[in-house]
Amino acid sequence: MAHVKSFSILSSRSSCRFFALLFVVALAARAPAQSPPPPRTIVIRAARVLDGTGRTLLNQDIVIDGDHIVDVRASKGPLPANGIDLGKRTVLPGLIDVHVHLGWYINSRGRLHTDSDGDSPATASLAQAANAWATLRAGFTTVQSVGEPQNGPLRDAINAGAIPGPRILTSLGALDGTTAGGSPDSLRAVVRRFKAQGADLIKIFASKSIREGGGATMSDSQLAAACGEAKDLGLRTLVHAHSAISMERATQAGCTEIEHGVFADSTARAMMVAHGTYYDPQCGLVFHNYLDHKAWFEGIGNFNAAGFASMESALPLAQAGVDTAGRTKGLKLVFGTDAVAGAHGRNAEDLVCRVRQGKLKAMDVIVSATSVSAQSLGLGQRIGTIGPGFDADIVATDGDPSKDIEATLRVRFVMRAGHIYRMDP
Repeated sequence: MAHVKSFSILSSRSSCRFFALLFVVALAARAPAQSPPPPRTIVIRAARVLDGTGRTLLNQDIVIDGDHIVDVRASKGPLPANGIDLGKRTVLPGLIDVHVHLGWYINSRGRLHTDSDGDSPATASLAQAANAWATLRAGFTTVQSVGEPQNGPLRDAINAGAIPGPRILTSLGALDGTTAGGSPDSLRAVVRRFKAQGADLIKIFASKSIREGGGATMSDSQLAAACGEAKDLGLRTLVHAHSAISMERATQAGCTEIEHGVFADSTARAMMVAHGTYYDPQCGLVFHNYLDHKAWFEGIGNFNAAGFASMESALPLAQAGVDTAGRTKGLKLVFGTDAVAGAHGRNAEDLVCRVRQGKLKAMDVIVSATSVSAQSLGLGQRIGTIGPGFDADIVATDGDPSKDIEATLRVRFVMRAGHIYRMDP
């Protein structure tokens, strides 16, 4: 596969992380260290299928050949010997989260891990692999993990079949308006460096954190340089932007996707529609994860009284913004949680928030987290839909998420690329 590295080209530090990842099975006894090859043909029988495009299909057989789907047809006759009958459960494509941080974890001292807390690379690697496993078991078969260099070895170990986890796309780091001096030429050079290191996309900070007010931090020329260079190299760009002006600048610069947007206004939304920019506003999980567990984060960087107060104030704005974004005709709404330490495996809570607090339709939210998010990753022809020719990324829930979005919290079956990683009785 494209991202699998041989041991000889890994740095000593990366090698330590890589080898540590191989032993994550001790944390997840049900998952083999390397999945056996899937049977040549598997038939999954489902009473209800949400295909990821907004359609509901009843009484269907999904025929899988190796790692991809070859047919979806009306159920008929007895199942073959290696068939799987999921009974009354609802089947849908593997869910997609376009914004997570698998490298973030809570250490043994009950605090957010930082480089200075003394954890070994092996300990950090095992924690990252555990985050990946929790995410996969929750039904998220593809994630975009942005901002951490260590996501590279994790991605490669999963791609090699050494450990279980979701398909990972990663930026291997991030840039902002001060990186390498901040000149347009220096930012272009940084983008080229990330490309050479094997990044799948470029992460850009165009505004301050919400804990610092979210003001714009990059100019038009800086964003045009970074996003333009990435586009020339065939890379997508994901832009952290809270303020309306930072969102407008990123949109004008041709950046691919805008994250957060707590202070989005009608002008910013209209510009995203006009430019076809993907938009990912968070609803509640990331805010509640910080606010409900202050002791994990307090005193680290901008996690202070003022920062927590800012997040408290931002939460109702974020939820109202999801509602407005969902009602903005033509806006390409994707699904990302910004899951950090303590939130991995809880990703679907933000699906629930988008329906219950954000007032979006459940089916629209499911489509956003499947086929639309797949399109935003440039993988719309491979994942996010249950249909012939698509990868066999399939999950099943107790209940119908299109009627009861909380069903996404009750994932009972997980298949990724034809391999079964969860099959509850």
